[in-house]
Amino acid sequence: MSTIKIGDIVARKSHGMDILFKVEDLIENEGKPVALLRGIDLRLYADAPLSDLEKKTPSEISAYRQNFLKQNSEMMRRIFQRRLIDRENFLLRGKSTKKQIEVEHFELPGSVLHLDGDKEYLDLCMTTYSQLSIKASGFYVPETKQPEEVLKYLVEYTPDILVMTGHDGLIKNKQDFSDINNYRHSKHFVQAVRKAREYEPGRDDLIIFAGACQSHYEALIEAGANFASSPQRVLIHAFDPVFIVEKIAYSSINEVVSLKDILNNTITGIEGVGGIESRGRFRMGYPKSPY
Repeated sequence: MSTIKIGDIVARKSHGMDILFKVEDLIENEGKPVALLRGIDLRLYADAPLSDLEKKTPSEISAYRQNFLKQNSEMMRRIFQRRLIDRENFLLRGKSTKKQIEVEHFELPGSVLHLDGDKEYLDLCMTTYSQLSIKASGFYVPETKQPEEVLKYLVEYTPDILVMTGHDGLIKNKQDFSDINNYRHSKHFVQAVRKAREYEPGRDDLIIFAGACQSHYEALIEAGANFASSPQRVLIHAFDPVFIVEKIAYSSINEVVSLKDILNNTITGIEGVGGIESRGRFRMGYPKSPY
C-alpha cells in the first residue's frame, strides 16, 4: 500500500521530478490509485498514478521553496529599481524644481481586482500586491465559477485591472492544442473574459489578464484579454500575473507600454505569457494635500 496521502509534497518520476506538487486528492482510475496534483509554485493541475510519485523530504522541499523565494525577491528588486529610475525621469521632466515636485505630487497607481482559483496562491499574491504598494481586492473563486461571479465583483470594486487565474493544463493524452475542450479550465477563463468585456468593452479602460499554466492563449486574447497565458503552452510562475499587473499599474496613462518591457517584468517570459499593446493606468496628481 502506498504511503502517499493527501497533503503530501511529491514529484513525478516520469518527468525527472522537476516540479513539486501538493497532493490534493486520491482517486481510482480503472482500478488503479491516482493522485490529483497542484503545483506549489506553478499554476498547474495534473494527475499521476501513485506508482509514478515520490514523496519529497523536508530538506528537498525547503531547497525548492528557497529557489521560489529567490526568484520572487530578484524580481521585486528589479521592480523597485525600475520605479526609482522612472520617478527620477519624471522629476527631470517637470517644470518646477525637483524639491517642489517631491513635496507636492501624489501618485495613483492602477487598482486591481484579482479572482483566483487557488486560495494559497491568492494569499501569496495579495501579500505581493501589498509589498508593491498596489491597491488590490482579491477573492477565491474556483475557475468554473469565475464566469458567473466576475460581473458582481466588477460592479462592486470598479478596478482598473482585472486578473482571472488559478490552475489549468492540457488534459492528459490530448494533443490538439487548438481545441479548447482539451484544456482543464481555459473555456472557463474565456467565458469569464467575455463577461468582463460585456461590462467594459474598452481594452484600455479595463486591462485584463487571464489564464494559468498551458492555457489557450489565442482564445483568451480573442475573447478580450489584454494579456494571457500561454503562447507556447508552457507552465507559468505563480506570480507572473502579479508582475504583469505591476508594470501596467505603475505606467502612465499617457504611455502605451512596451510589450517587451511588460514581458521582461515576468519570470516565465514570452513562452509563458503574452499580450497586446495596452495603456498604463498610473496617474500623477498635484498638489498633495497636507491632511
